[in-house]
Amino acid sequence: MAQPLVKKDDDRDDEAEYSPFMGIEKGAVLQEARVFNDAQLDARRCSQVITKLLYLLNQGETFTKDEATQVFFAVTKLFQSKDAGLRRMVYLMIKALSASNDEVIMVTSSLMKDMNSKIDMYRANAIRCLCRITDATLLTQIERYLKQAVVDKNPVVASAALVSGIHLLQTNPDIVRRWISEVQEAVQSRAALVQFHALALCHQIKQNDRLAISKLVTSLTRGNVRSPLAQCLLIRYTGQVIRETSLNTQTGDRPFYDYVEGCLRHKAEMVIFEAARAITELNGVTSRELTPAITVLQLFLSSSKPVLRFAAVRTLNKVAMTHPLAVTNCNIDMESLISDQNRSIATLAITTLLKTGNESSVDRLMKQITNFMSDIADEFKIVVVEAIRSLCLKFPLKYRSLMNFLSNILREEGGFEYKKAIVDSIVLLIRDIPEAKESGLLHLCEFIEDCEFTYLSTQILHFLGNEGPKTSDPSKFIRYIYNRVILENATVRACAVSTLAKFGAMVDSLKPRIFVLLNRCVCDNDDEVRDRATLYLDMIGRDGSHGETNKDVKEFLFGSLDVPLGNFETSLKDYTQERSEEPFKIASVPKEIKTQTLAEKKAPGKKPTTGLGAPPSAPTSVIDAYEQLLSSIPEFSSFGKLFKSSAPVELTEPETEYSVNVVKHIYDGHVVFQYNCTNTIPDSLLENVVVYVDTSEAEGFTEVVSKPLNTLPYDSPGQTFVAFEKPEGLAKGKFSNMLRFISKEVDPSTGEADEEGVEDEYQLEDLEVVAADYMLKVGVSNFKNAWESLDPDCELSAEYDLPKDSLAEAVSSVVNILGMQPCEGTETIPSNARSHTCLLSGVFMGNVKVLVRLSFGVSGPKDIAMRLVVRSEDESVSTSIQDILENS
Repeated sequence: MAQPLVKKDDDRDDEAEYSPFMGIEKGAVLQEARVFNDAQLDARRCSQVITKLLYLLNQGETFTKDEATQVFFAVTKLFQSKDAGLRRMVYLMIKALSASNDEVIMVTSSLMKDMNSKIDMYRANAIRCLCRITDATLLTQIERYLKQAVVDKNPVVASAALVSGIHLLQTNPDIVRRWISEVQEAVQSRAALVQFHALALCHQIKQNDRLAISKLVTSLTRGNVRSPLAQCLLIRYTGQVIRETSLNTQTGDRPFYDYVEGCLRHKAEMVIFEAARAITELNGVTSRELTPAITVLQLFLSSSKPVLRFAAVRTLNKVAMTHPLAVTNCNIDMESLISDQNRSIATLAITTLLKTGNESSVDRLMKQITNFMSDIADEFKIVVVEAIRSLCLKFPLKYRSLMNFLSNILREEGGFEYKKAIVDSIVLLIRDIPEAKESGLLHLCEFIEDCEFTYLSTQILHFLGNEGPKTSDPSKFIRYIYNRVILENATVRACAVSTLAKFGAMVDSLKPRIFVLLNRCVCDNDDEVRDRATLYLDMIGRDGSHGETNKDVKEFLFGSLDVPLGNFETSLKDYTQERSEEPFKIASVPKEIKTQTLAEKKAPGKKPTTGLGAPPSAPTSVIDAYEQLLSSIPEFSSFGKLFKSSAPVELTEPETEYSVNVVKHIYDGHVVFQYNCTNTIPDSLLENVVVYVDTSEAEGFTEVVSKPLNTLPYDSPGQTFVAFEKPEGLAKGKFSNMLRFISKEVDPSTGEADEEGVEDEYQLEDLEVVAADYMLKVGVSNFKNAWESLDPDCELSAEYDLPKDSLAEAVSSVVNILGMQPCEGTETIPSNARSHTCLLSGVFMGNVKVLVRLSFGVSGPKDIAMRLVVRSEDESVSTSIQDILENS
């Protein structure tokens, strides 16, 4: 009899995990809940039904009002049972149902009775349940009991009260803050969980008071915190204090650092790890300070406990991003983790080795990774691919082995995100390493023959059309491209036709062959494919004897669309709605990236700004609306064409007496400040409202026009303007602003203002005109083609060291300084990246097109190296861009 049972268990191992709740239905369980009403309660049966109800609620099942009420009242009848296990299930059910106030009253008396019970388990669970469902009124009545429970001798009761306090702090903070004396007493408890929960609550109560937190940490680091859990919390709070207390990095003085380092010798492994992690996360941590933490983490790498190995290798992985040399000593231990049964540990070990390895170890790592990749899930494979991409950029001479590795895994099974990560990596290597271009393109061509993802196929074909014609032997790619026309779906076929046309336009020797292939596509059963083939045939011609000129063909096929796609779409929609008989012109599409209007940025609860402060909705762009507004003011009519209008800049804090923001309007020779003012004081009227501007810190700016606002009623926005003549070039400066006006009280019954008013003034925030104000954010559809279309003679380059903590901070800072539009998603920094390239485009004052390549690399702690390459239509503008960064 025993043998079949063993066989059955063996078979069960291959099946999916069995769930006792599989297939249960809400209606059937509600029927079973009638057992709660039985005269003789079956505690075991009632517990099973409550378990099913809790399972349904946790799976997202919703009960109607009547169903919830019915179950709630039925559950309350179970208080008559003396079974301890059932009573605990009742507490859980009451918390889960979230009953209304009327229903809560029905169980309050029972819970308060349990809260004063002699059974500690009843007291603890009743406190948790009552604090979950009670309101502020009842909480005030039981506050005395809760304060006593915080210092109760039974640790279960004390922990229940402290945990309830942590939850109540979100809804009733004033009541919980009155417990501070009892909570501080509980921090000294000998019970591990009580000390842990008390310290967490004490910190949350004081979290908005830096001095109080510092005193708390000071007292506890000198005392005796027995609980390992509490000590982990204390280490975190100590690290927080260290980060917030402006460290003296010159002398290496770090408050509380000795305490954290001393925790590395604690007997509890969780405390040791928490201390090591805290040290690695300190700002500006030195190699000497890192050494003891790295040593501890290295010991954990060989631990028999998977959780310790995982924690150690994950922390070392983060450290390797900023201090790769410090982690190098752990490489031998991490190499042994590549074959770890836990795939998360193995993945982190591989990626860490890729970050810390040297050029001579690349080939050996590639062999180890090859055997490793087939055993892990796609999300881990993506992490490895991104690490290999960074390694290839770090050691470009190893591109062959790395490119072959990427090509091999590209042909293996995998999902879309995994394949996309590989393709993106190969594309990046082709762009950054010229020697890798031909082999990389061939790898991509081989991949699209079996690619099941339409998006990836079209992206590869598009990239192939841009790069393939520039290789030494473009003809080798034609077979791969034409196969897509024969074998793929309509979307890919259409893209393949465009790619063929690009080869025909760029490579004269291939033109006859391309002409024949496109002729075959004219009979395709898809309209898009036929139309593209017909168009390209007409433009390319068999031998160039007819059709457009080569220059026109290349401009059509390769030229970038120098308008934002969003603006293009909006203009097309407006054109179709107007039903104009005139042809649509791309020149009419606004080039500036649309920014938020003042109405869109208004504070919550305030009325939308109307009138001249917010541009009307009819024009197709914000700059058109502002131009229409300013041209209607005679004083500004001689300034010429408006180049740019900035987004509104707030000059007052929210919820102040007066709300003022300003829009900077840039002309060739002038700058106009449009102050949008709102009077937020009821029953008041402002008259003769004007902004006085101090230009003592704006050398060369001369005020030429000041246009005051006659009246400003309550909550009715208005505008006042100040115009300046600016010096030539990149004129910058700081402007101090003072709002001056006459304030009159308004009779609320009649709505009439007093005849006499009081002269008053209100200090506004300073305003700056910066270099970015002379740059329009204008995107390009194809950065590479747009770059090559500009004259290389107008190219300048320079290198800089940026004192930034991270790549993301460095990229964001430079983009904001230049005020240009990031292209092709390059403003996003990949996780764990140690190098990055950002592409920017814009139009400089005078309608001069500008493109910028920014290459960033982490060269040390708080040190980012950056290389700037700028091209424009005017060499003087390229010099100006270089000057902007040098002077910032």
